[in-house]
Amino acid sequence: MLRLASAALAGTAIEFYDFFVYGTAAALVLGPLFFPSFSPLAGTLAAFATFGVGFLARPLGSAVFGHIGDRYGRRPVLLGSLLLTGLATVAVGCVPSFASIGVAAPLLLVLLRFLQGFGLGGEWGGAVLLTAEHAPEGRRGLWSSFPQIGPAVGFLAANGLMLVLSGSLTDAQFAAWGWRVPFWAAGLLALAGLWLRRSVEETPEFRALAETGRRAEAPLSEVVRHHWRLLLLTGGALAVAYAVFYVVTTWALAYATTTLRVDRTVMLACVMVAVLVMGAATPVMAVLGDRWGRRPLCLAGCAASLLWMVPFVALLRTADPVLMTLGCTVALLGMVAMFAVVGAYLPELYAPRIRCTGAAVGYNLGGVLGGALTPVAATALADGSGPPWGVAAYLTAIALVSLGCFALLPETNPAVAGPRDGGGGPARTEMGAAEAAAPV
Repeated sequence: MLRLASAALAGTAIEFYDFFVYGTAAALVLGPLFFPSFSPLAGTLAAFATFGVGFLARPLGSAVFGHIGDRYGRRPVLLGSLLLTGLATVAVGCVPSFASIGVAAPLLLVLLRFLQGFGLGGEWGGAVLLTAEHAPEGRRGLWSSFPQIGPAVGFLAANGLMLVLSGSLTDAQFAAWGWRVPFWAAGLLALAGLWLRRSVEETPEFRALAETGRRAEAPLSEVVRHHWRLLLLTGGALAVAYAVFYVVTTWALAYATTTLRVDRTVMLACVMVAVLVMGAATPVMAVLGDRWGRRPLCLAGCAASLLWMVPFVALLRTADPVLMTLGCTVALLGMVAMFAVVGAYLPELYAPRIRCTGAAVGYNLGGVLGGALTPVAATALADGSGPPWGVAAYLTAIALVSLGCFALLPETNPAVAGPRDGGGGPARTEMGAAEAAAPV
């Protein structure tokens, strides 16, 4: 399990490195380089709009790679998604600026960002199923949290490299070529990830499906027809986790450096401390999920996010590094209470024959609802000289929606699920009944 979980963690860390390095570049330099005719605010909005394209591509990637995972195995998903995302990220670092090739520059940026998101949409489903379908039942949450640590590791690697480059280069050097270095480094990371995953074994549950001929012929069609309500609920439930994470790691970085005039190395350091704490807390929250259930942790994290958004904006507004770090850290701790357990929670909601598609599409739908437009919306709401209370209101509204969705989802942990939830496994609710009626 440790070898499998390490391979899953390494892959998600590399793929999220690819995804996050774009977000940091969008916050710091992409606006002036690729949208120079815009005002500073409009340039940042345009850069964040290309950032959002990656989220729109993620459900498409999860549908395609989910089909591969449910029809041909989880292992091909792990290799194909990593290769696609790595190649797209390296290519972003090679795109000439607007000054060199004109409007073709932002168009190429959008295309490559789409391919990044497409690959990442497939990565998550393959990685969590690698651990969830190998793990013993009582420790499924813990082992499935390893891929969930990957985003924190990827973010720290991406922003750590950006921090070193930002601190060691002049502004002119960083804008000319320094920001490209982390994108080029993605090629070496992708090769390392492929080497780590080359000997990963197929999961026992998929092997059993293949041997008995019970694989789904059209998993996406089956999920949409029989489990559309579950897809919408999981997407809505996870929206707040995405919104909080990208407000802290992307919008706050841009807001602090442009509006509050905080040095970018200082703000990067504040955010990195918060993400480091989040990564360390992930397995702890997962163990609590194994002990007390997935749903209670998700409800608690959602409630914490709901209550913390106003204090978060107030602390960010101070421009004090210690207070900004505190605000970001508490926000991410509320988010990770949900994020740590979904690696086990979402796969447990679906039968093995459609699990790769259902879990991945639901997870990435949350990214569209909560992550795609949040940096754009937050930047627009924060326009002006006053405190950005509109951002707090926006996040609070998303948290309310997510809290309602989590309240409608069942518990899946067999150790704590009662008769109402079907005793664990696919729940005996409307979506659970459809799951039971479908061939498994």
